[in-house]
Amino acid sequence: MESDEDWQRSMRRPSGRLWQGTCSLSLAWALALGSVLGGAGLTLSEAALGLNLLTVAALVSLALRRTAALLVCLAGLWVLGCLLQQQAARLPSGLAGVPLTVEGRVLASRQSDGLQRLTMRVESCRPLEAGLPDCSGLERIRVSRYSTMDGEVGTASATAHTMMAVGERWRINVRLRPPGGLANPGRFDYRRWLWREGIHATGSVIGQPPPERLMAAPGDPRQALLRQLDGQPLHETTQRWLAALTLGRGERLEADDWALLNATGTTHLAVVSGLHVGLVAALALSLSRLVARLIQPGRWRLLRWPWLAAATATTGFVWLVGAEPPALRALVMVLIALWVAGGRHSPSPWQGWALAWAVVVLWDPLALWRPGLWLSFGAVALLILMWQGRQATSGIKGALTVLLRTQLLLALPMAGLVLLALGTMSPLAPLANLVAVPLVTLVLVPLGMLGWVLSTVSSEAAMASWWLFEAGLEVMLASLRMFAELSPGLSLREGGRWTLGILLLGLGALLLLPGLGAGLRSASLLALVAAMAMMPAFGGRPGPGEVRLMVWDVGQGLMVELITARHRLLYDSGPRFRSGFTPLASIWASPQAFDEVVISHADQDHAGGLASLARDHRVAHWWHPEGETLALSAHAPRHPCHAGEGWRWDGVDFTFLWPPASAGSATASDVAGHGSNDRSCVLLVSTAGGSVLLTGDAGKRVERFLIPQLPQTPAVLVVGHHGSADSTSAALVAARPPRLAVISRGAYNGFGHPADQVVRRLRRAGSCLMDTAVDGRVNILLSQVGIAAAQGIHPRLTGGGVEGPCHGVESRH
Repeated sequence: MESDEDWQRSMRRPSGRLWQGTCSLSLAWALALGSVLGGAGLTLSEAALGLNLLTVAALVSLALRRTAALLVCLAGLWVLGCLLQQQAARLPSGLAGVPLTVEGRVLASRQSDGLQRLTMRVESCRPLEAGLPDCSGLERIRVSRYSTMDGEVGTASATAHTMMAVGERWRINVRLRPPGGLANPGRFDYRRWLWREGIHATGSVIGQPPPERLMAAPGDPRQALLRQLDGQPLHETTQRWLAALTLGRGERLEADDWALLNATGTTHLAVVSGLHVGLVAALALSLSRLVARLIQPGRWRLLRWPWLAAATATTGFVWLVGAEPPALRALVMVLIALWVAGGRHSPSPWQGWALAWAVVVLWDPLALWRPGLWLSFGAVALLILMWQGRQATSGIKGALTVLLRTQLLLALPMAGLVLLALGTMSPLAPLANLVAVPLVTLVLVPLGMLGWVLSTVSSEAAMASWWLFEAGLEVMLASLRMFAELSPGLSLREGGRWTLGILLLGLGALLLLPGLGAGLRSASLLALVAAMAMMPAFGGRPGPGEVRLMVWDVGQGLMVELITARHRLLYDSGPRFRSGFTPLASIWASPQAFDEVVISHADQDHAGGLASLARDHRVAHWWHPEGETLALSAHAPRHPCHAGEGWRWDGVDFTFLWPPASAGSATASDVAGHGSNDRSCVLLVSTAGGSVLLTGDAGKRVERFLIPQLPQTPAVLVVGHHGSADSTSAALVAARPPRLAVISRGAYNGFGHPADQVVRRLRRAGSCLMDTAVDGRVNILLSQVGIAAAQGIHPRLTGGGVEGPCHGVESRH
């Protein structure tokens, strides 16, 4: 019989050339490096060139028999090829807004306030009209279905009867558009989210002909368990947290739950990931080895089946909770850990880390765009850095020491990683995690899973376990609320976000690196702080006589922020969409203070965010058109905007040019009766280096009166009425051609904005064009010598050439 010493020596025995490597670079690292290079290749404007270069490099490596280099190229080719295939599956732009017939299976469904959001795997797609581009390449779509649609009965009973459930196959008629979304710095990037989730088009369901169910959903164990959970006499809060922590149904958590988790930096606890998967693997392995020890006490250490049983149980758990990307990522890492610990293999921790990375990215190349990939692998890398070569103490005291040391040393670098990945952080997140992680790991998840196991035997025993779960949950939520009140989340502009994030990550890494003396650590810390202090941060306060103009990406609407050295103004509040979503509510994570707010007029695409603005933010003074009905906050003074009124901030002049002070004046009577658009408040912002003109939705009739009042050609024109043909007249452009024209509109909007003639008119005048639907939020600094900086969120893929530094914005044709 083999002794414990022999067994331990065998476990340390290397497994040959696989882990010794064929060159200085191990094969695992070669695969990991190749996967990253493949993902980076897609971001280049010439992705085909990157594909060709990798192909040539692979052939050269094969000819030279460089195994590691060949693996780098092959991994890069695979990832880049998969990503190019994802791009090819996107909806052709020529089919945007065109009625299509789609057949497919419902993958996910979420319902709220008469709206059902569906994710579907497309099996077939065809346009309703002949002669249109093919859409058979579509693979996944995300559509909204409203309770009342054209041609459908809008009663609640009819809606409930036709509810589309997960797993069912349906034939529906839809209007789709290529995937896109609002692009504002530091905020949720819906366009990037659609890309990493593999969504190739978004849109809405058409009522006629009505949706047709083709096949019922097959049996789903998760749905059966959820129905069983809904029938238990548990508090609603307990039910939704039990579903999230044990069944991976995070969508059952409410907005307040997610807000609490975000504020305390504990969002990872509600997502089935490494914490839950690792716990299941540990429990399954402990149980399997206990059984093996009882069955074969003499050689239980040498048996492989306990490790296989743990791997099987862990895989089954991940399948049960829906096999979402975080759970799959954790499964890969756990399976590799079980493979190493349960066999006769001895890769280094870093080689195992690289192999797990390679497997995850090669299996799902879109994972490169998921923040969770970088956060989870970054956390594991920091843990390896922290504990490699250190002896862990045993016993309860040792476990507490390990937990405390891990949380404290991970605090700085993980805060930096979270800030870089998500744009926000909670200063007390380490303390919140110090309380919440043990509660979730050692109390809530085990009790929740034990309840499911006991439910197969006795419902009373299951309820007893879940009541204990409820008590632990109350303790955790009370603790998180306390931390949230003590330390609200910190949200930074993009410049400060990167500066502080890199600083925290660097400081944490210096504390973790082994073998550094105190003097070297101190010198490195000082050098890092000095480097961060010198890093430029675009987005800071302008100087005296300067104004920063930010045209936020709010879709089909307008919201412009103007900042001087000491003051802040907001022009319009953006739209409110049919679903109830207001972009303004998603842009700022914490209450903001505005010295002045101008609401140009009462249309929903300009005043739709007014309720959120008045409720959640501090406004010192309101300006609005006379006669417009607006729900302004009562505690702040308000004043109608009249031509000639204005003020001066920090060397910058703000002047209203329209509407006239007297409704009965000749100029006012000339445009009377033309609706709310021509009552828009027109604001001119002037500096020594130029001016900014904001016209709201004012039309050509108003522009005739504006031309004589403009003292100079504006440096920046926020194009009126989103580029509509009834604004930005030929007379205005000819008399006062702007250097830079910014169009705020929604991509693939149904109004055809911007109009062809408006785009051509501005281009002929030599104006540079920027468009929030193309560039995302536009950030402009107007200094005392002119436009000092102008940039969007999305980099331009063209520039120079026949158009010089400008890039024309093309309207729909």
